[in-house]
Amino acid sequence: MAEPADRPSAAGQRLGAPDSFGVSTLEPGLRPPAQPPGRQVSIRVQMLDDTQEVFQISPRSPGKVLFDLVCVHLNLVEGDYFGLEFQDQRKMMVWLDLLKPALKQIRRPKNTILRFVVKFFPPDHTQLMEELTRYLFALQIKHDLACGRLICNDTSAALMVSHIIQSEVGDYEETQSWQHLLHNKYLPDQDALRDKITDCHRKHVGQTPAESDYQLLEIARRLEMYGVRLHPAKDREGTKLSLSVAHTGVLVFQGYTKINAFNWSKIRKLSFKRKRFLIKLRADPAQNAHHDTLEFAMASRDCCKIFWKICVEYHAFFRLFEEPKPKPKPVLFTRGSSFRFSGRTQKQIIDYVKDSEIKKIPFERKHSKILSNSSMSPQSSSLRSQVPQESAMSVPLADQIDSARAAHRADSNGFDDPPAASSTNGFHDAPSAPGSEPTRSQQNHRGTGSAPEPHLLNPDSPGSADSPLANAQVLINSAGLVNGQAAAATGVLGPGQTPDERQPSPLTSPLLTEAGYVRTDDEDEARRKKFPTDKAYFIAKELLTTERTYLKDLQVITKSFPDVLGKEETLPDSVRNLISASYDPVYRFHQGFLKEVEQRLAQWEGRSNAHIKGDYQRIGDVLLKNIQGLKQLTVHLQKHPECLVELERSCRSSRRLESQCRDFELQKACYLPFNIFLLRPLHRLLHYKLILERLCKHYPPIHDDFRDSRAALADISEMVLQLQGTMMKMENFQKLLELKKDLTGIDNLAIPGREFIRLGCLSKLSGKGLQQRMFFLFSDCLVYTSRGMTPLNQFKVHGQLHLYGMTIRESEEEWGVPHSFTLFGQRQSVVVAASCAAEMERWVEDIRMAIDLAEQSSSPDDDLLSTSLSDNKLQEDGGADQESEEELCGSRSSLERQSHRGNTTVHVCWHRNTSVSMVDFSIAVENQLSGNLLRKFKNSNGWQKLWVVFTNFSLFFYKSHQDDYPLASLPLLGYSVTVPSESENIHKDYVFKLHFKSHVYYFRSESEYTFERWMEVIRSATCSASRTQPATRKDPY
Repeated sequence: MAEPADRPSAAGQRLGAPDSFGVSTLEPGLRPPAQPPGRQVSIRVQMLDDTQEVFQISPRSPGKVLFDLVCVHLNLVEGDYFGLEFQDQRKMMVWLDLLKPALKQIRRPKNTILRFVVKFFPPDHTQLMEELTRYLFALQIKHDLACGRLICNDTSAALMVSHIIQSEVGDYEETQSWQHLLHNKYLPDQDALRDKITDCHRKHVGQTPAESDYQLLEIARRLEMYGVRLHPAKDREGTKLSLSVAHTGVLVFQGYTKINAFNWSKIRKLSFKRKRFLIKLRADPAQNAHHDTLEFAMASRDCCKIFWKICVEYHAFFRLFEEPKPKPKPVLFTRGSSFRFSGRTQKQIIDYVKDSEIKKIPFERKHSKILSNSSMSPQSSSLRSQVPQESAMSVPLADQIDSARAAHRADSNGFDDPPAASSTNGFHDAPSAPGSEPTRSQQNHRGTGSAPEPHLLNPDSPGSADSPLANAQVLINSAGLVNGQAAAATGVLGPGQTPDERQPSPLTSPLLTEAGYVRTDDEDEARRKKFPTDKAYFIAKELLTTERTYLKDLQVITKSFPDVLGKEETLPDSVRNLISASYDPVYRFHQGFLKEVEQRLAQWEGRSNAHIKGDYQRIGDVLLKNIQGLKQLTVHLQKHPECLVELERSCRSSRRLESQCRDFELQKACYLPFNIFLLRPLHRLLHYKLILERLCKHYPPIHDDFRDSRAALADISEMVLQLQGTMMKMENFQKLLELKKDLTGIDNLAIPGREFIRLGCLSKLSGKGLQQRMFFLFSDCLVYTSRGMTPLNQFKVHGQLHLYGMTIRESEEEWGVPHSFTLFGQRQSVVVAASCAAEMERWVEDIRMAIDLAEQSSSPDDDLLSTSLSDNKLQEDGGADQESEEELCGSRSSLERQSHRGNTTVHVCWHRNTSVSMVDFSIAVENQLSGNLLRKFKNSNGWQKLWVVFTNFSLFFYKSHQDDYPLASLPLLGYSVTVPSESENIHKDYVFKLHFKSHVYYFRSESEYTFERWMEVIRSATCSASRTQPATRKDPY
């Protein structure tokens, strides 16, 4: 018997919803509603795994109380997809109404068994955020197959059963698998398909139960009978039909064949009169007026009402943004039914799971003979597929406090090298906490040779109220690696875990989690050295810090890239020699330049050569000397675009080289797409120019350093002007190449004349309702995609709109969707909605400008879509999917994925529902910064010193500037940067706050100048530059 009142409160904390009568889950942190004293009634509920539980409710409790008890018992967050079904006194299967008293519906509770089953079937199983939810859906599919409700061809049936067996018994073993099939019935005609099932099972080696669930749902969702519950009816001629409801609308079947479908957008009203079910359609000029109402005869009025109710609930669940409000009760007379949908809509569920802190609670797979994903060894899945799993996508940091702190002590405080004594304004390395011991080596356990490295880790404080997991904000590498290491290698156990139940913590970063170290700010202040306070000194120090980062970036090209690709000898000698001849001289030059800058800063600070007398408080002379030397390397800088073009040409002609370059981008040191590194020398010229402009603006004309600084500025400005045209073309070319890697189903993206303008998320209105899509705006066309299941998590192209002849119109009033507008192309029209008014304004402005350019120029008008994807648009808008063995088996390739390009701007925009333009990218190139910062969480006491690099809209965190690769990163798109208020009790100078929803981080700089610079560059990433400030360097259009 389940006794929720005695269960730990952690289970209740998994459930949450807005405070609304009839919501089917609980508020966060609340227990199930207290039962009133008095007599209790026992209700039996059969779960999807065929177990039965008994729940105690009071006689007057509404159905919601019973449903909440079931959800709490299961620790189920996404409970609104499910319902309680039972057979009433009329022998009809009905759903338990959550608003009405349960015992008024269940007349004979002792003889009634309620069934907990799936009620709402979403079109895409990736919308199910938790592994437990996907497991329950898989059990529902298993039940539907066994009872013959899910009709499909033999290939699909065998493939689905093979995934079920894989999740229950594990890898194929002939005797065991054969015996399992003999003793378990998965299909009505299973014996005829036994050989086919075993053949499919052989191919699933290494697949975990969670992955099997995912692949099972991937196949099932493509079937015509997926989620279909048939309700017998007849048309006006007496032909026997069946009605059903789905996320798209009302469906009509003849036998098991769908013969008609009425989308929600076409339906004006659903009603019933006695035993006639009526569908009133919106007026269509092509049809006669008397055809706008369709009539179906059902067995009885009760049958009509049951079907009408589920239609109302389906429409509200999939089409509405929030739960419909109750109608006011009439004073005298009632007319019609007062029934309404109660519970969260699908949009509310997705938003809630994304925005809330959800504690992971392990669950048991009743029929599985192998360990479930929630308790299996992390190494068993860390090197496998990128199938979304609860352990990888929904683990709250609060679950991993101990392991996070242990990892943090190892990475942040337990290093072998001693911390520096002190630095400016308390900027010295944090000492190790008493008793903190290294728990792992910094250079061990990298998984497999080409395993991907993490570039987006969630920097949350574990165990604090302000650190919820939000999938919209976090991207984790697919292989389950943490800081470049396999999660199983950490050797740390979570709370209450045995060695066999060690859980990976892919969201835990040693730099971005609260640790067991202690810092005393008084000591920091006491040890602060009196460094120069002149603004020129901090400008020079910015030159030093950014030069260090720039030299590390050059090492990626001159050392890391040749070392990795040189072993395989796939890189053509001509390309290798071209890169070496073009970048090696530049690298050697900047090595000498960095030494001179370091020496000058040391002299300026008085830390070395103190006995030498001279005026060292200047930097213009060093800049002038080296910029004049850099001008001699112009011939090499001009060859850098050629290196980019030749490398891309070689990759096109050699798939092996392309694969190796892709694998190299997964190395720790290559924290950005490699093509960005190739353009770094050209971008560095811009940085020198901006630094010198600030220096000349600061100095008065009579200053000793003014003349050298102004001369250096003139020289660097001449170089920038000389190379700017090439730089603009190469930036656009590089961006097209980067997008090509993120998109699948596109031919000839990077062609002459095409320019990238904007990418980002919009909701596309179709027969299925509003669906999130990724849009890419180019100078000649607009492409829309969805996130696909490919080895690299690429975006699958659904269609394109040519800009020539396109018109755009705001249509919020027409469709009733906020921030929506319609694009009218020559071939089709599309209705899309932005996340906010500002985002809509940016898209409309850029699209209108692109339309003008397309009409003024002879832009390319070729189809971007591959021939293999030419029918994607039809599939997306409700066309029949082609079901074949090749297509169904193709989904298995997602299990072979060993890499994940989750650090790209495209993926960040997808998860945070925002957009970025080419203007933003151009400004991001100029706004790059490096240096030491002190970091603090909202609920932590001390500050930790980090080396931070800002580039490509992200903060990359290092232990020190000598590290070769970042340990974690924080994408800033969507974040806000402000100054802490008095109520936050941050009593320090030069502190800025980064916050996104409930995520809050404080960073402390060493001076007013560095504080202003960090605020300036971060604002360039957190605010759309296309609207808030003009392009400072060029007009990319």
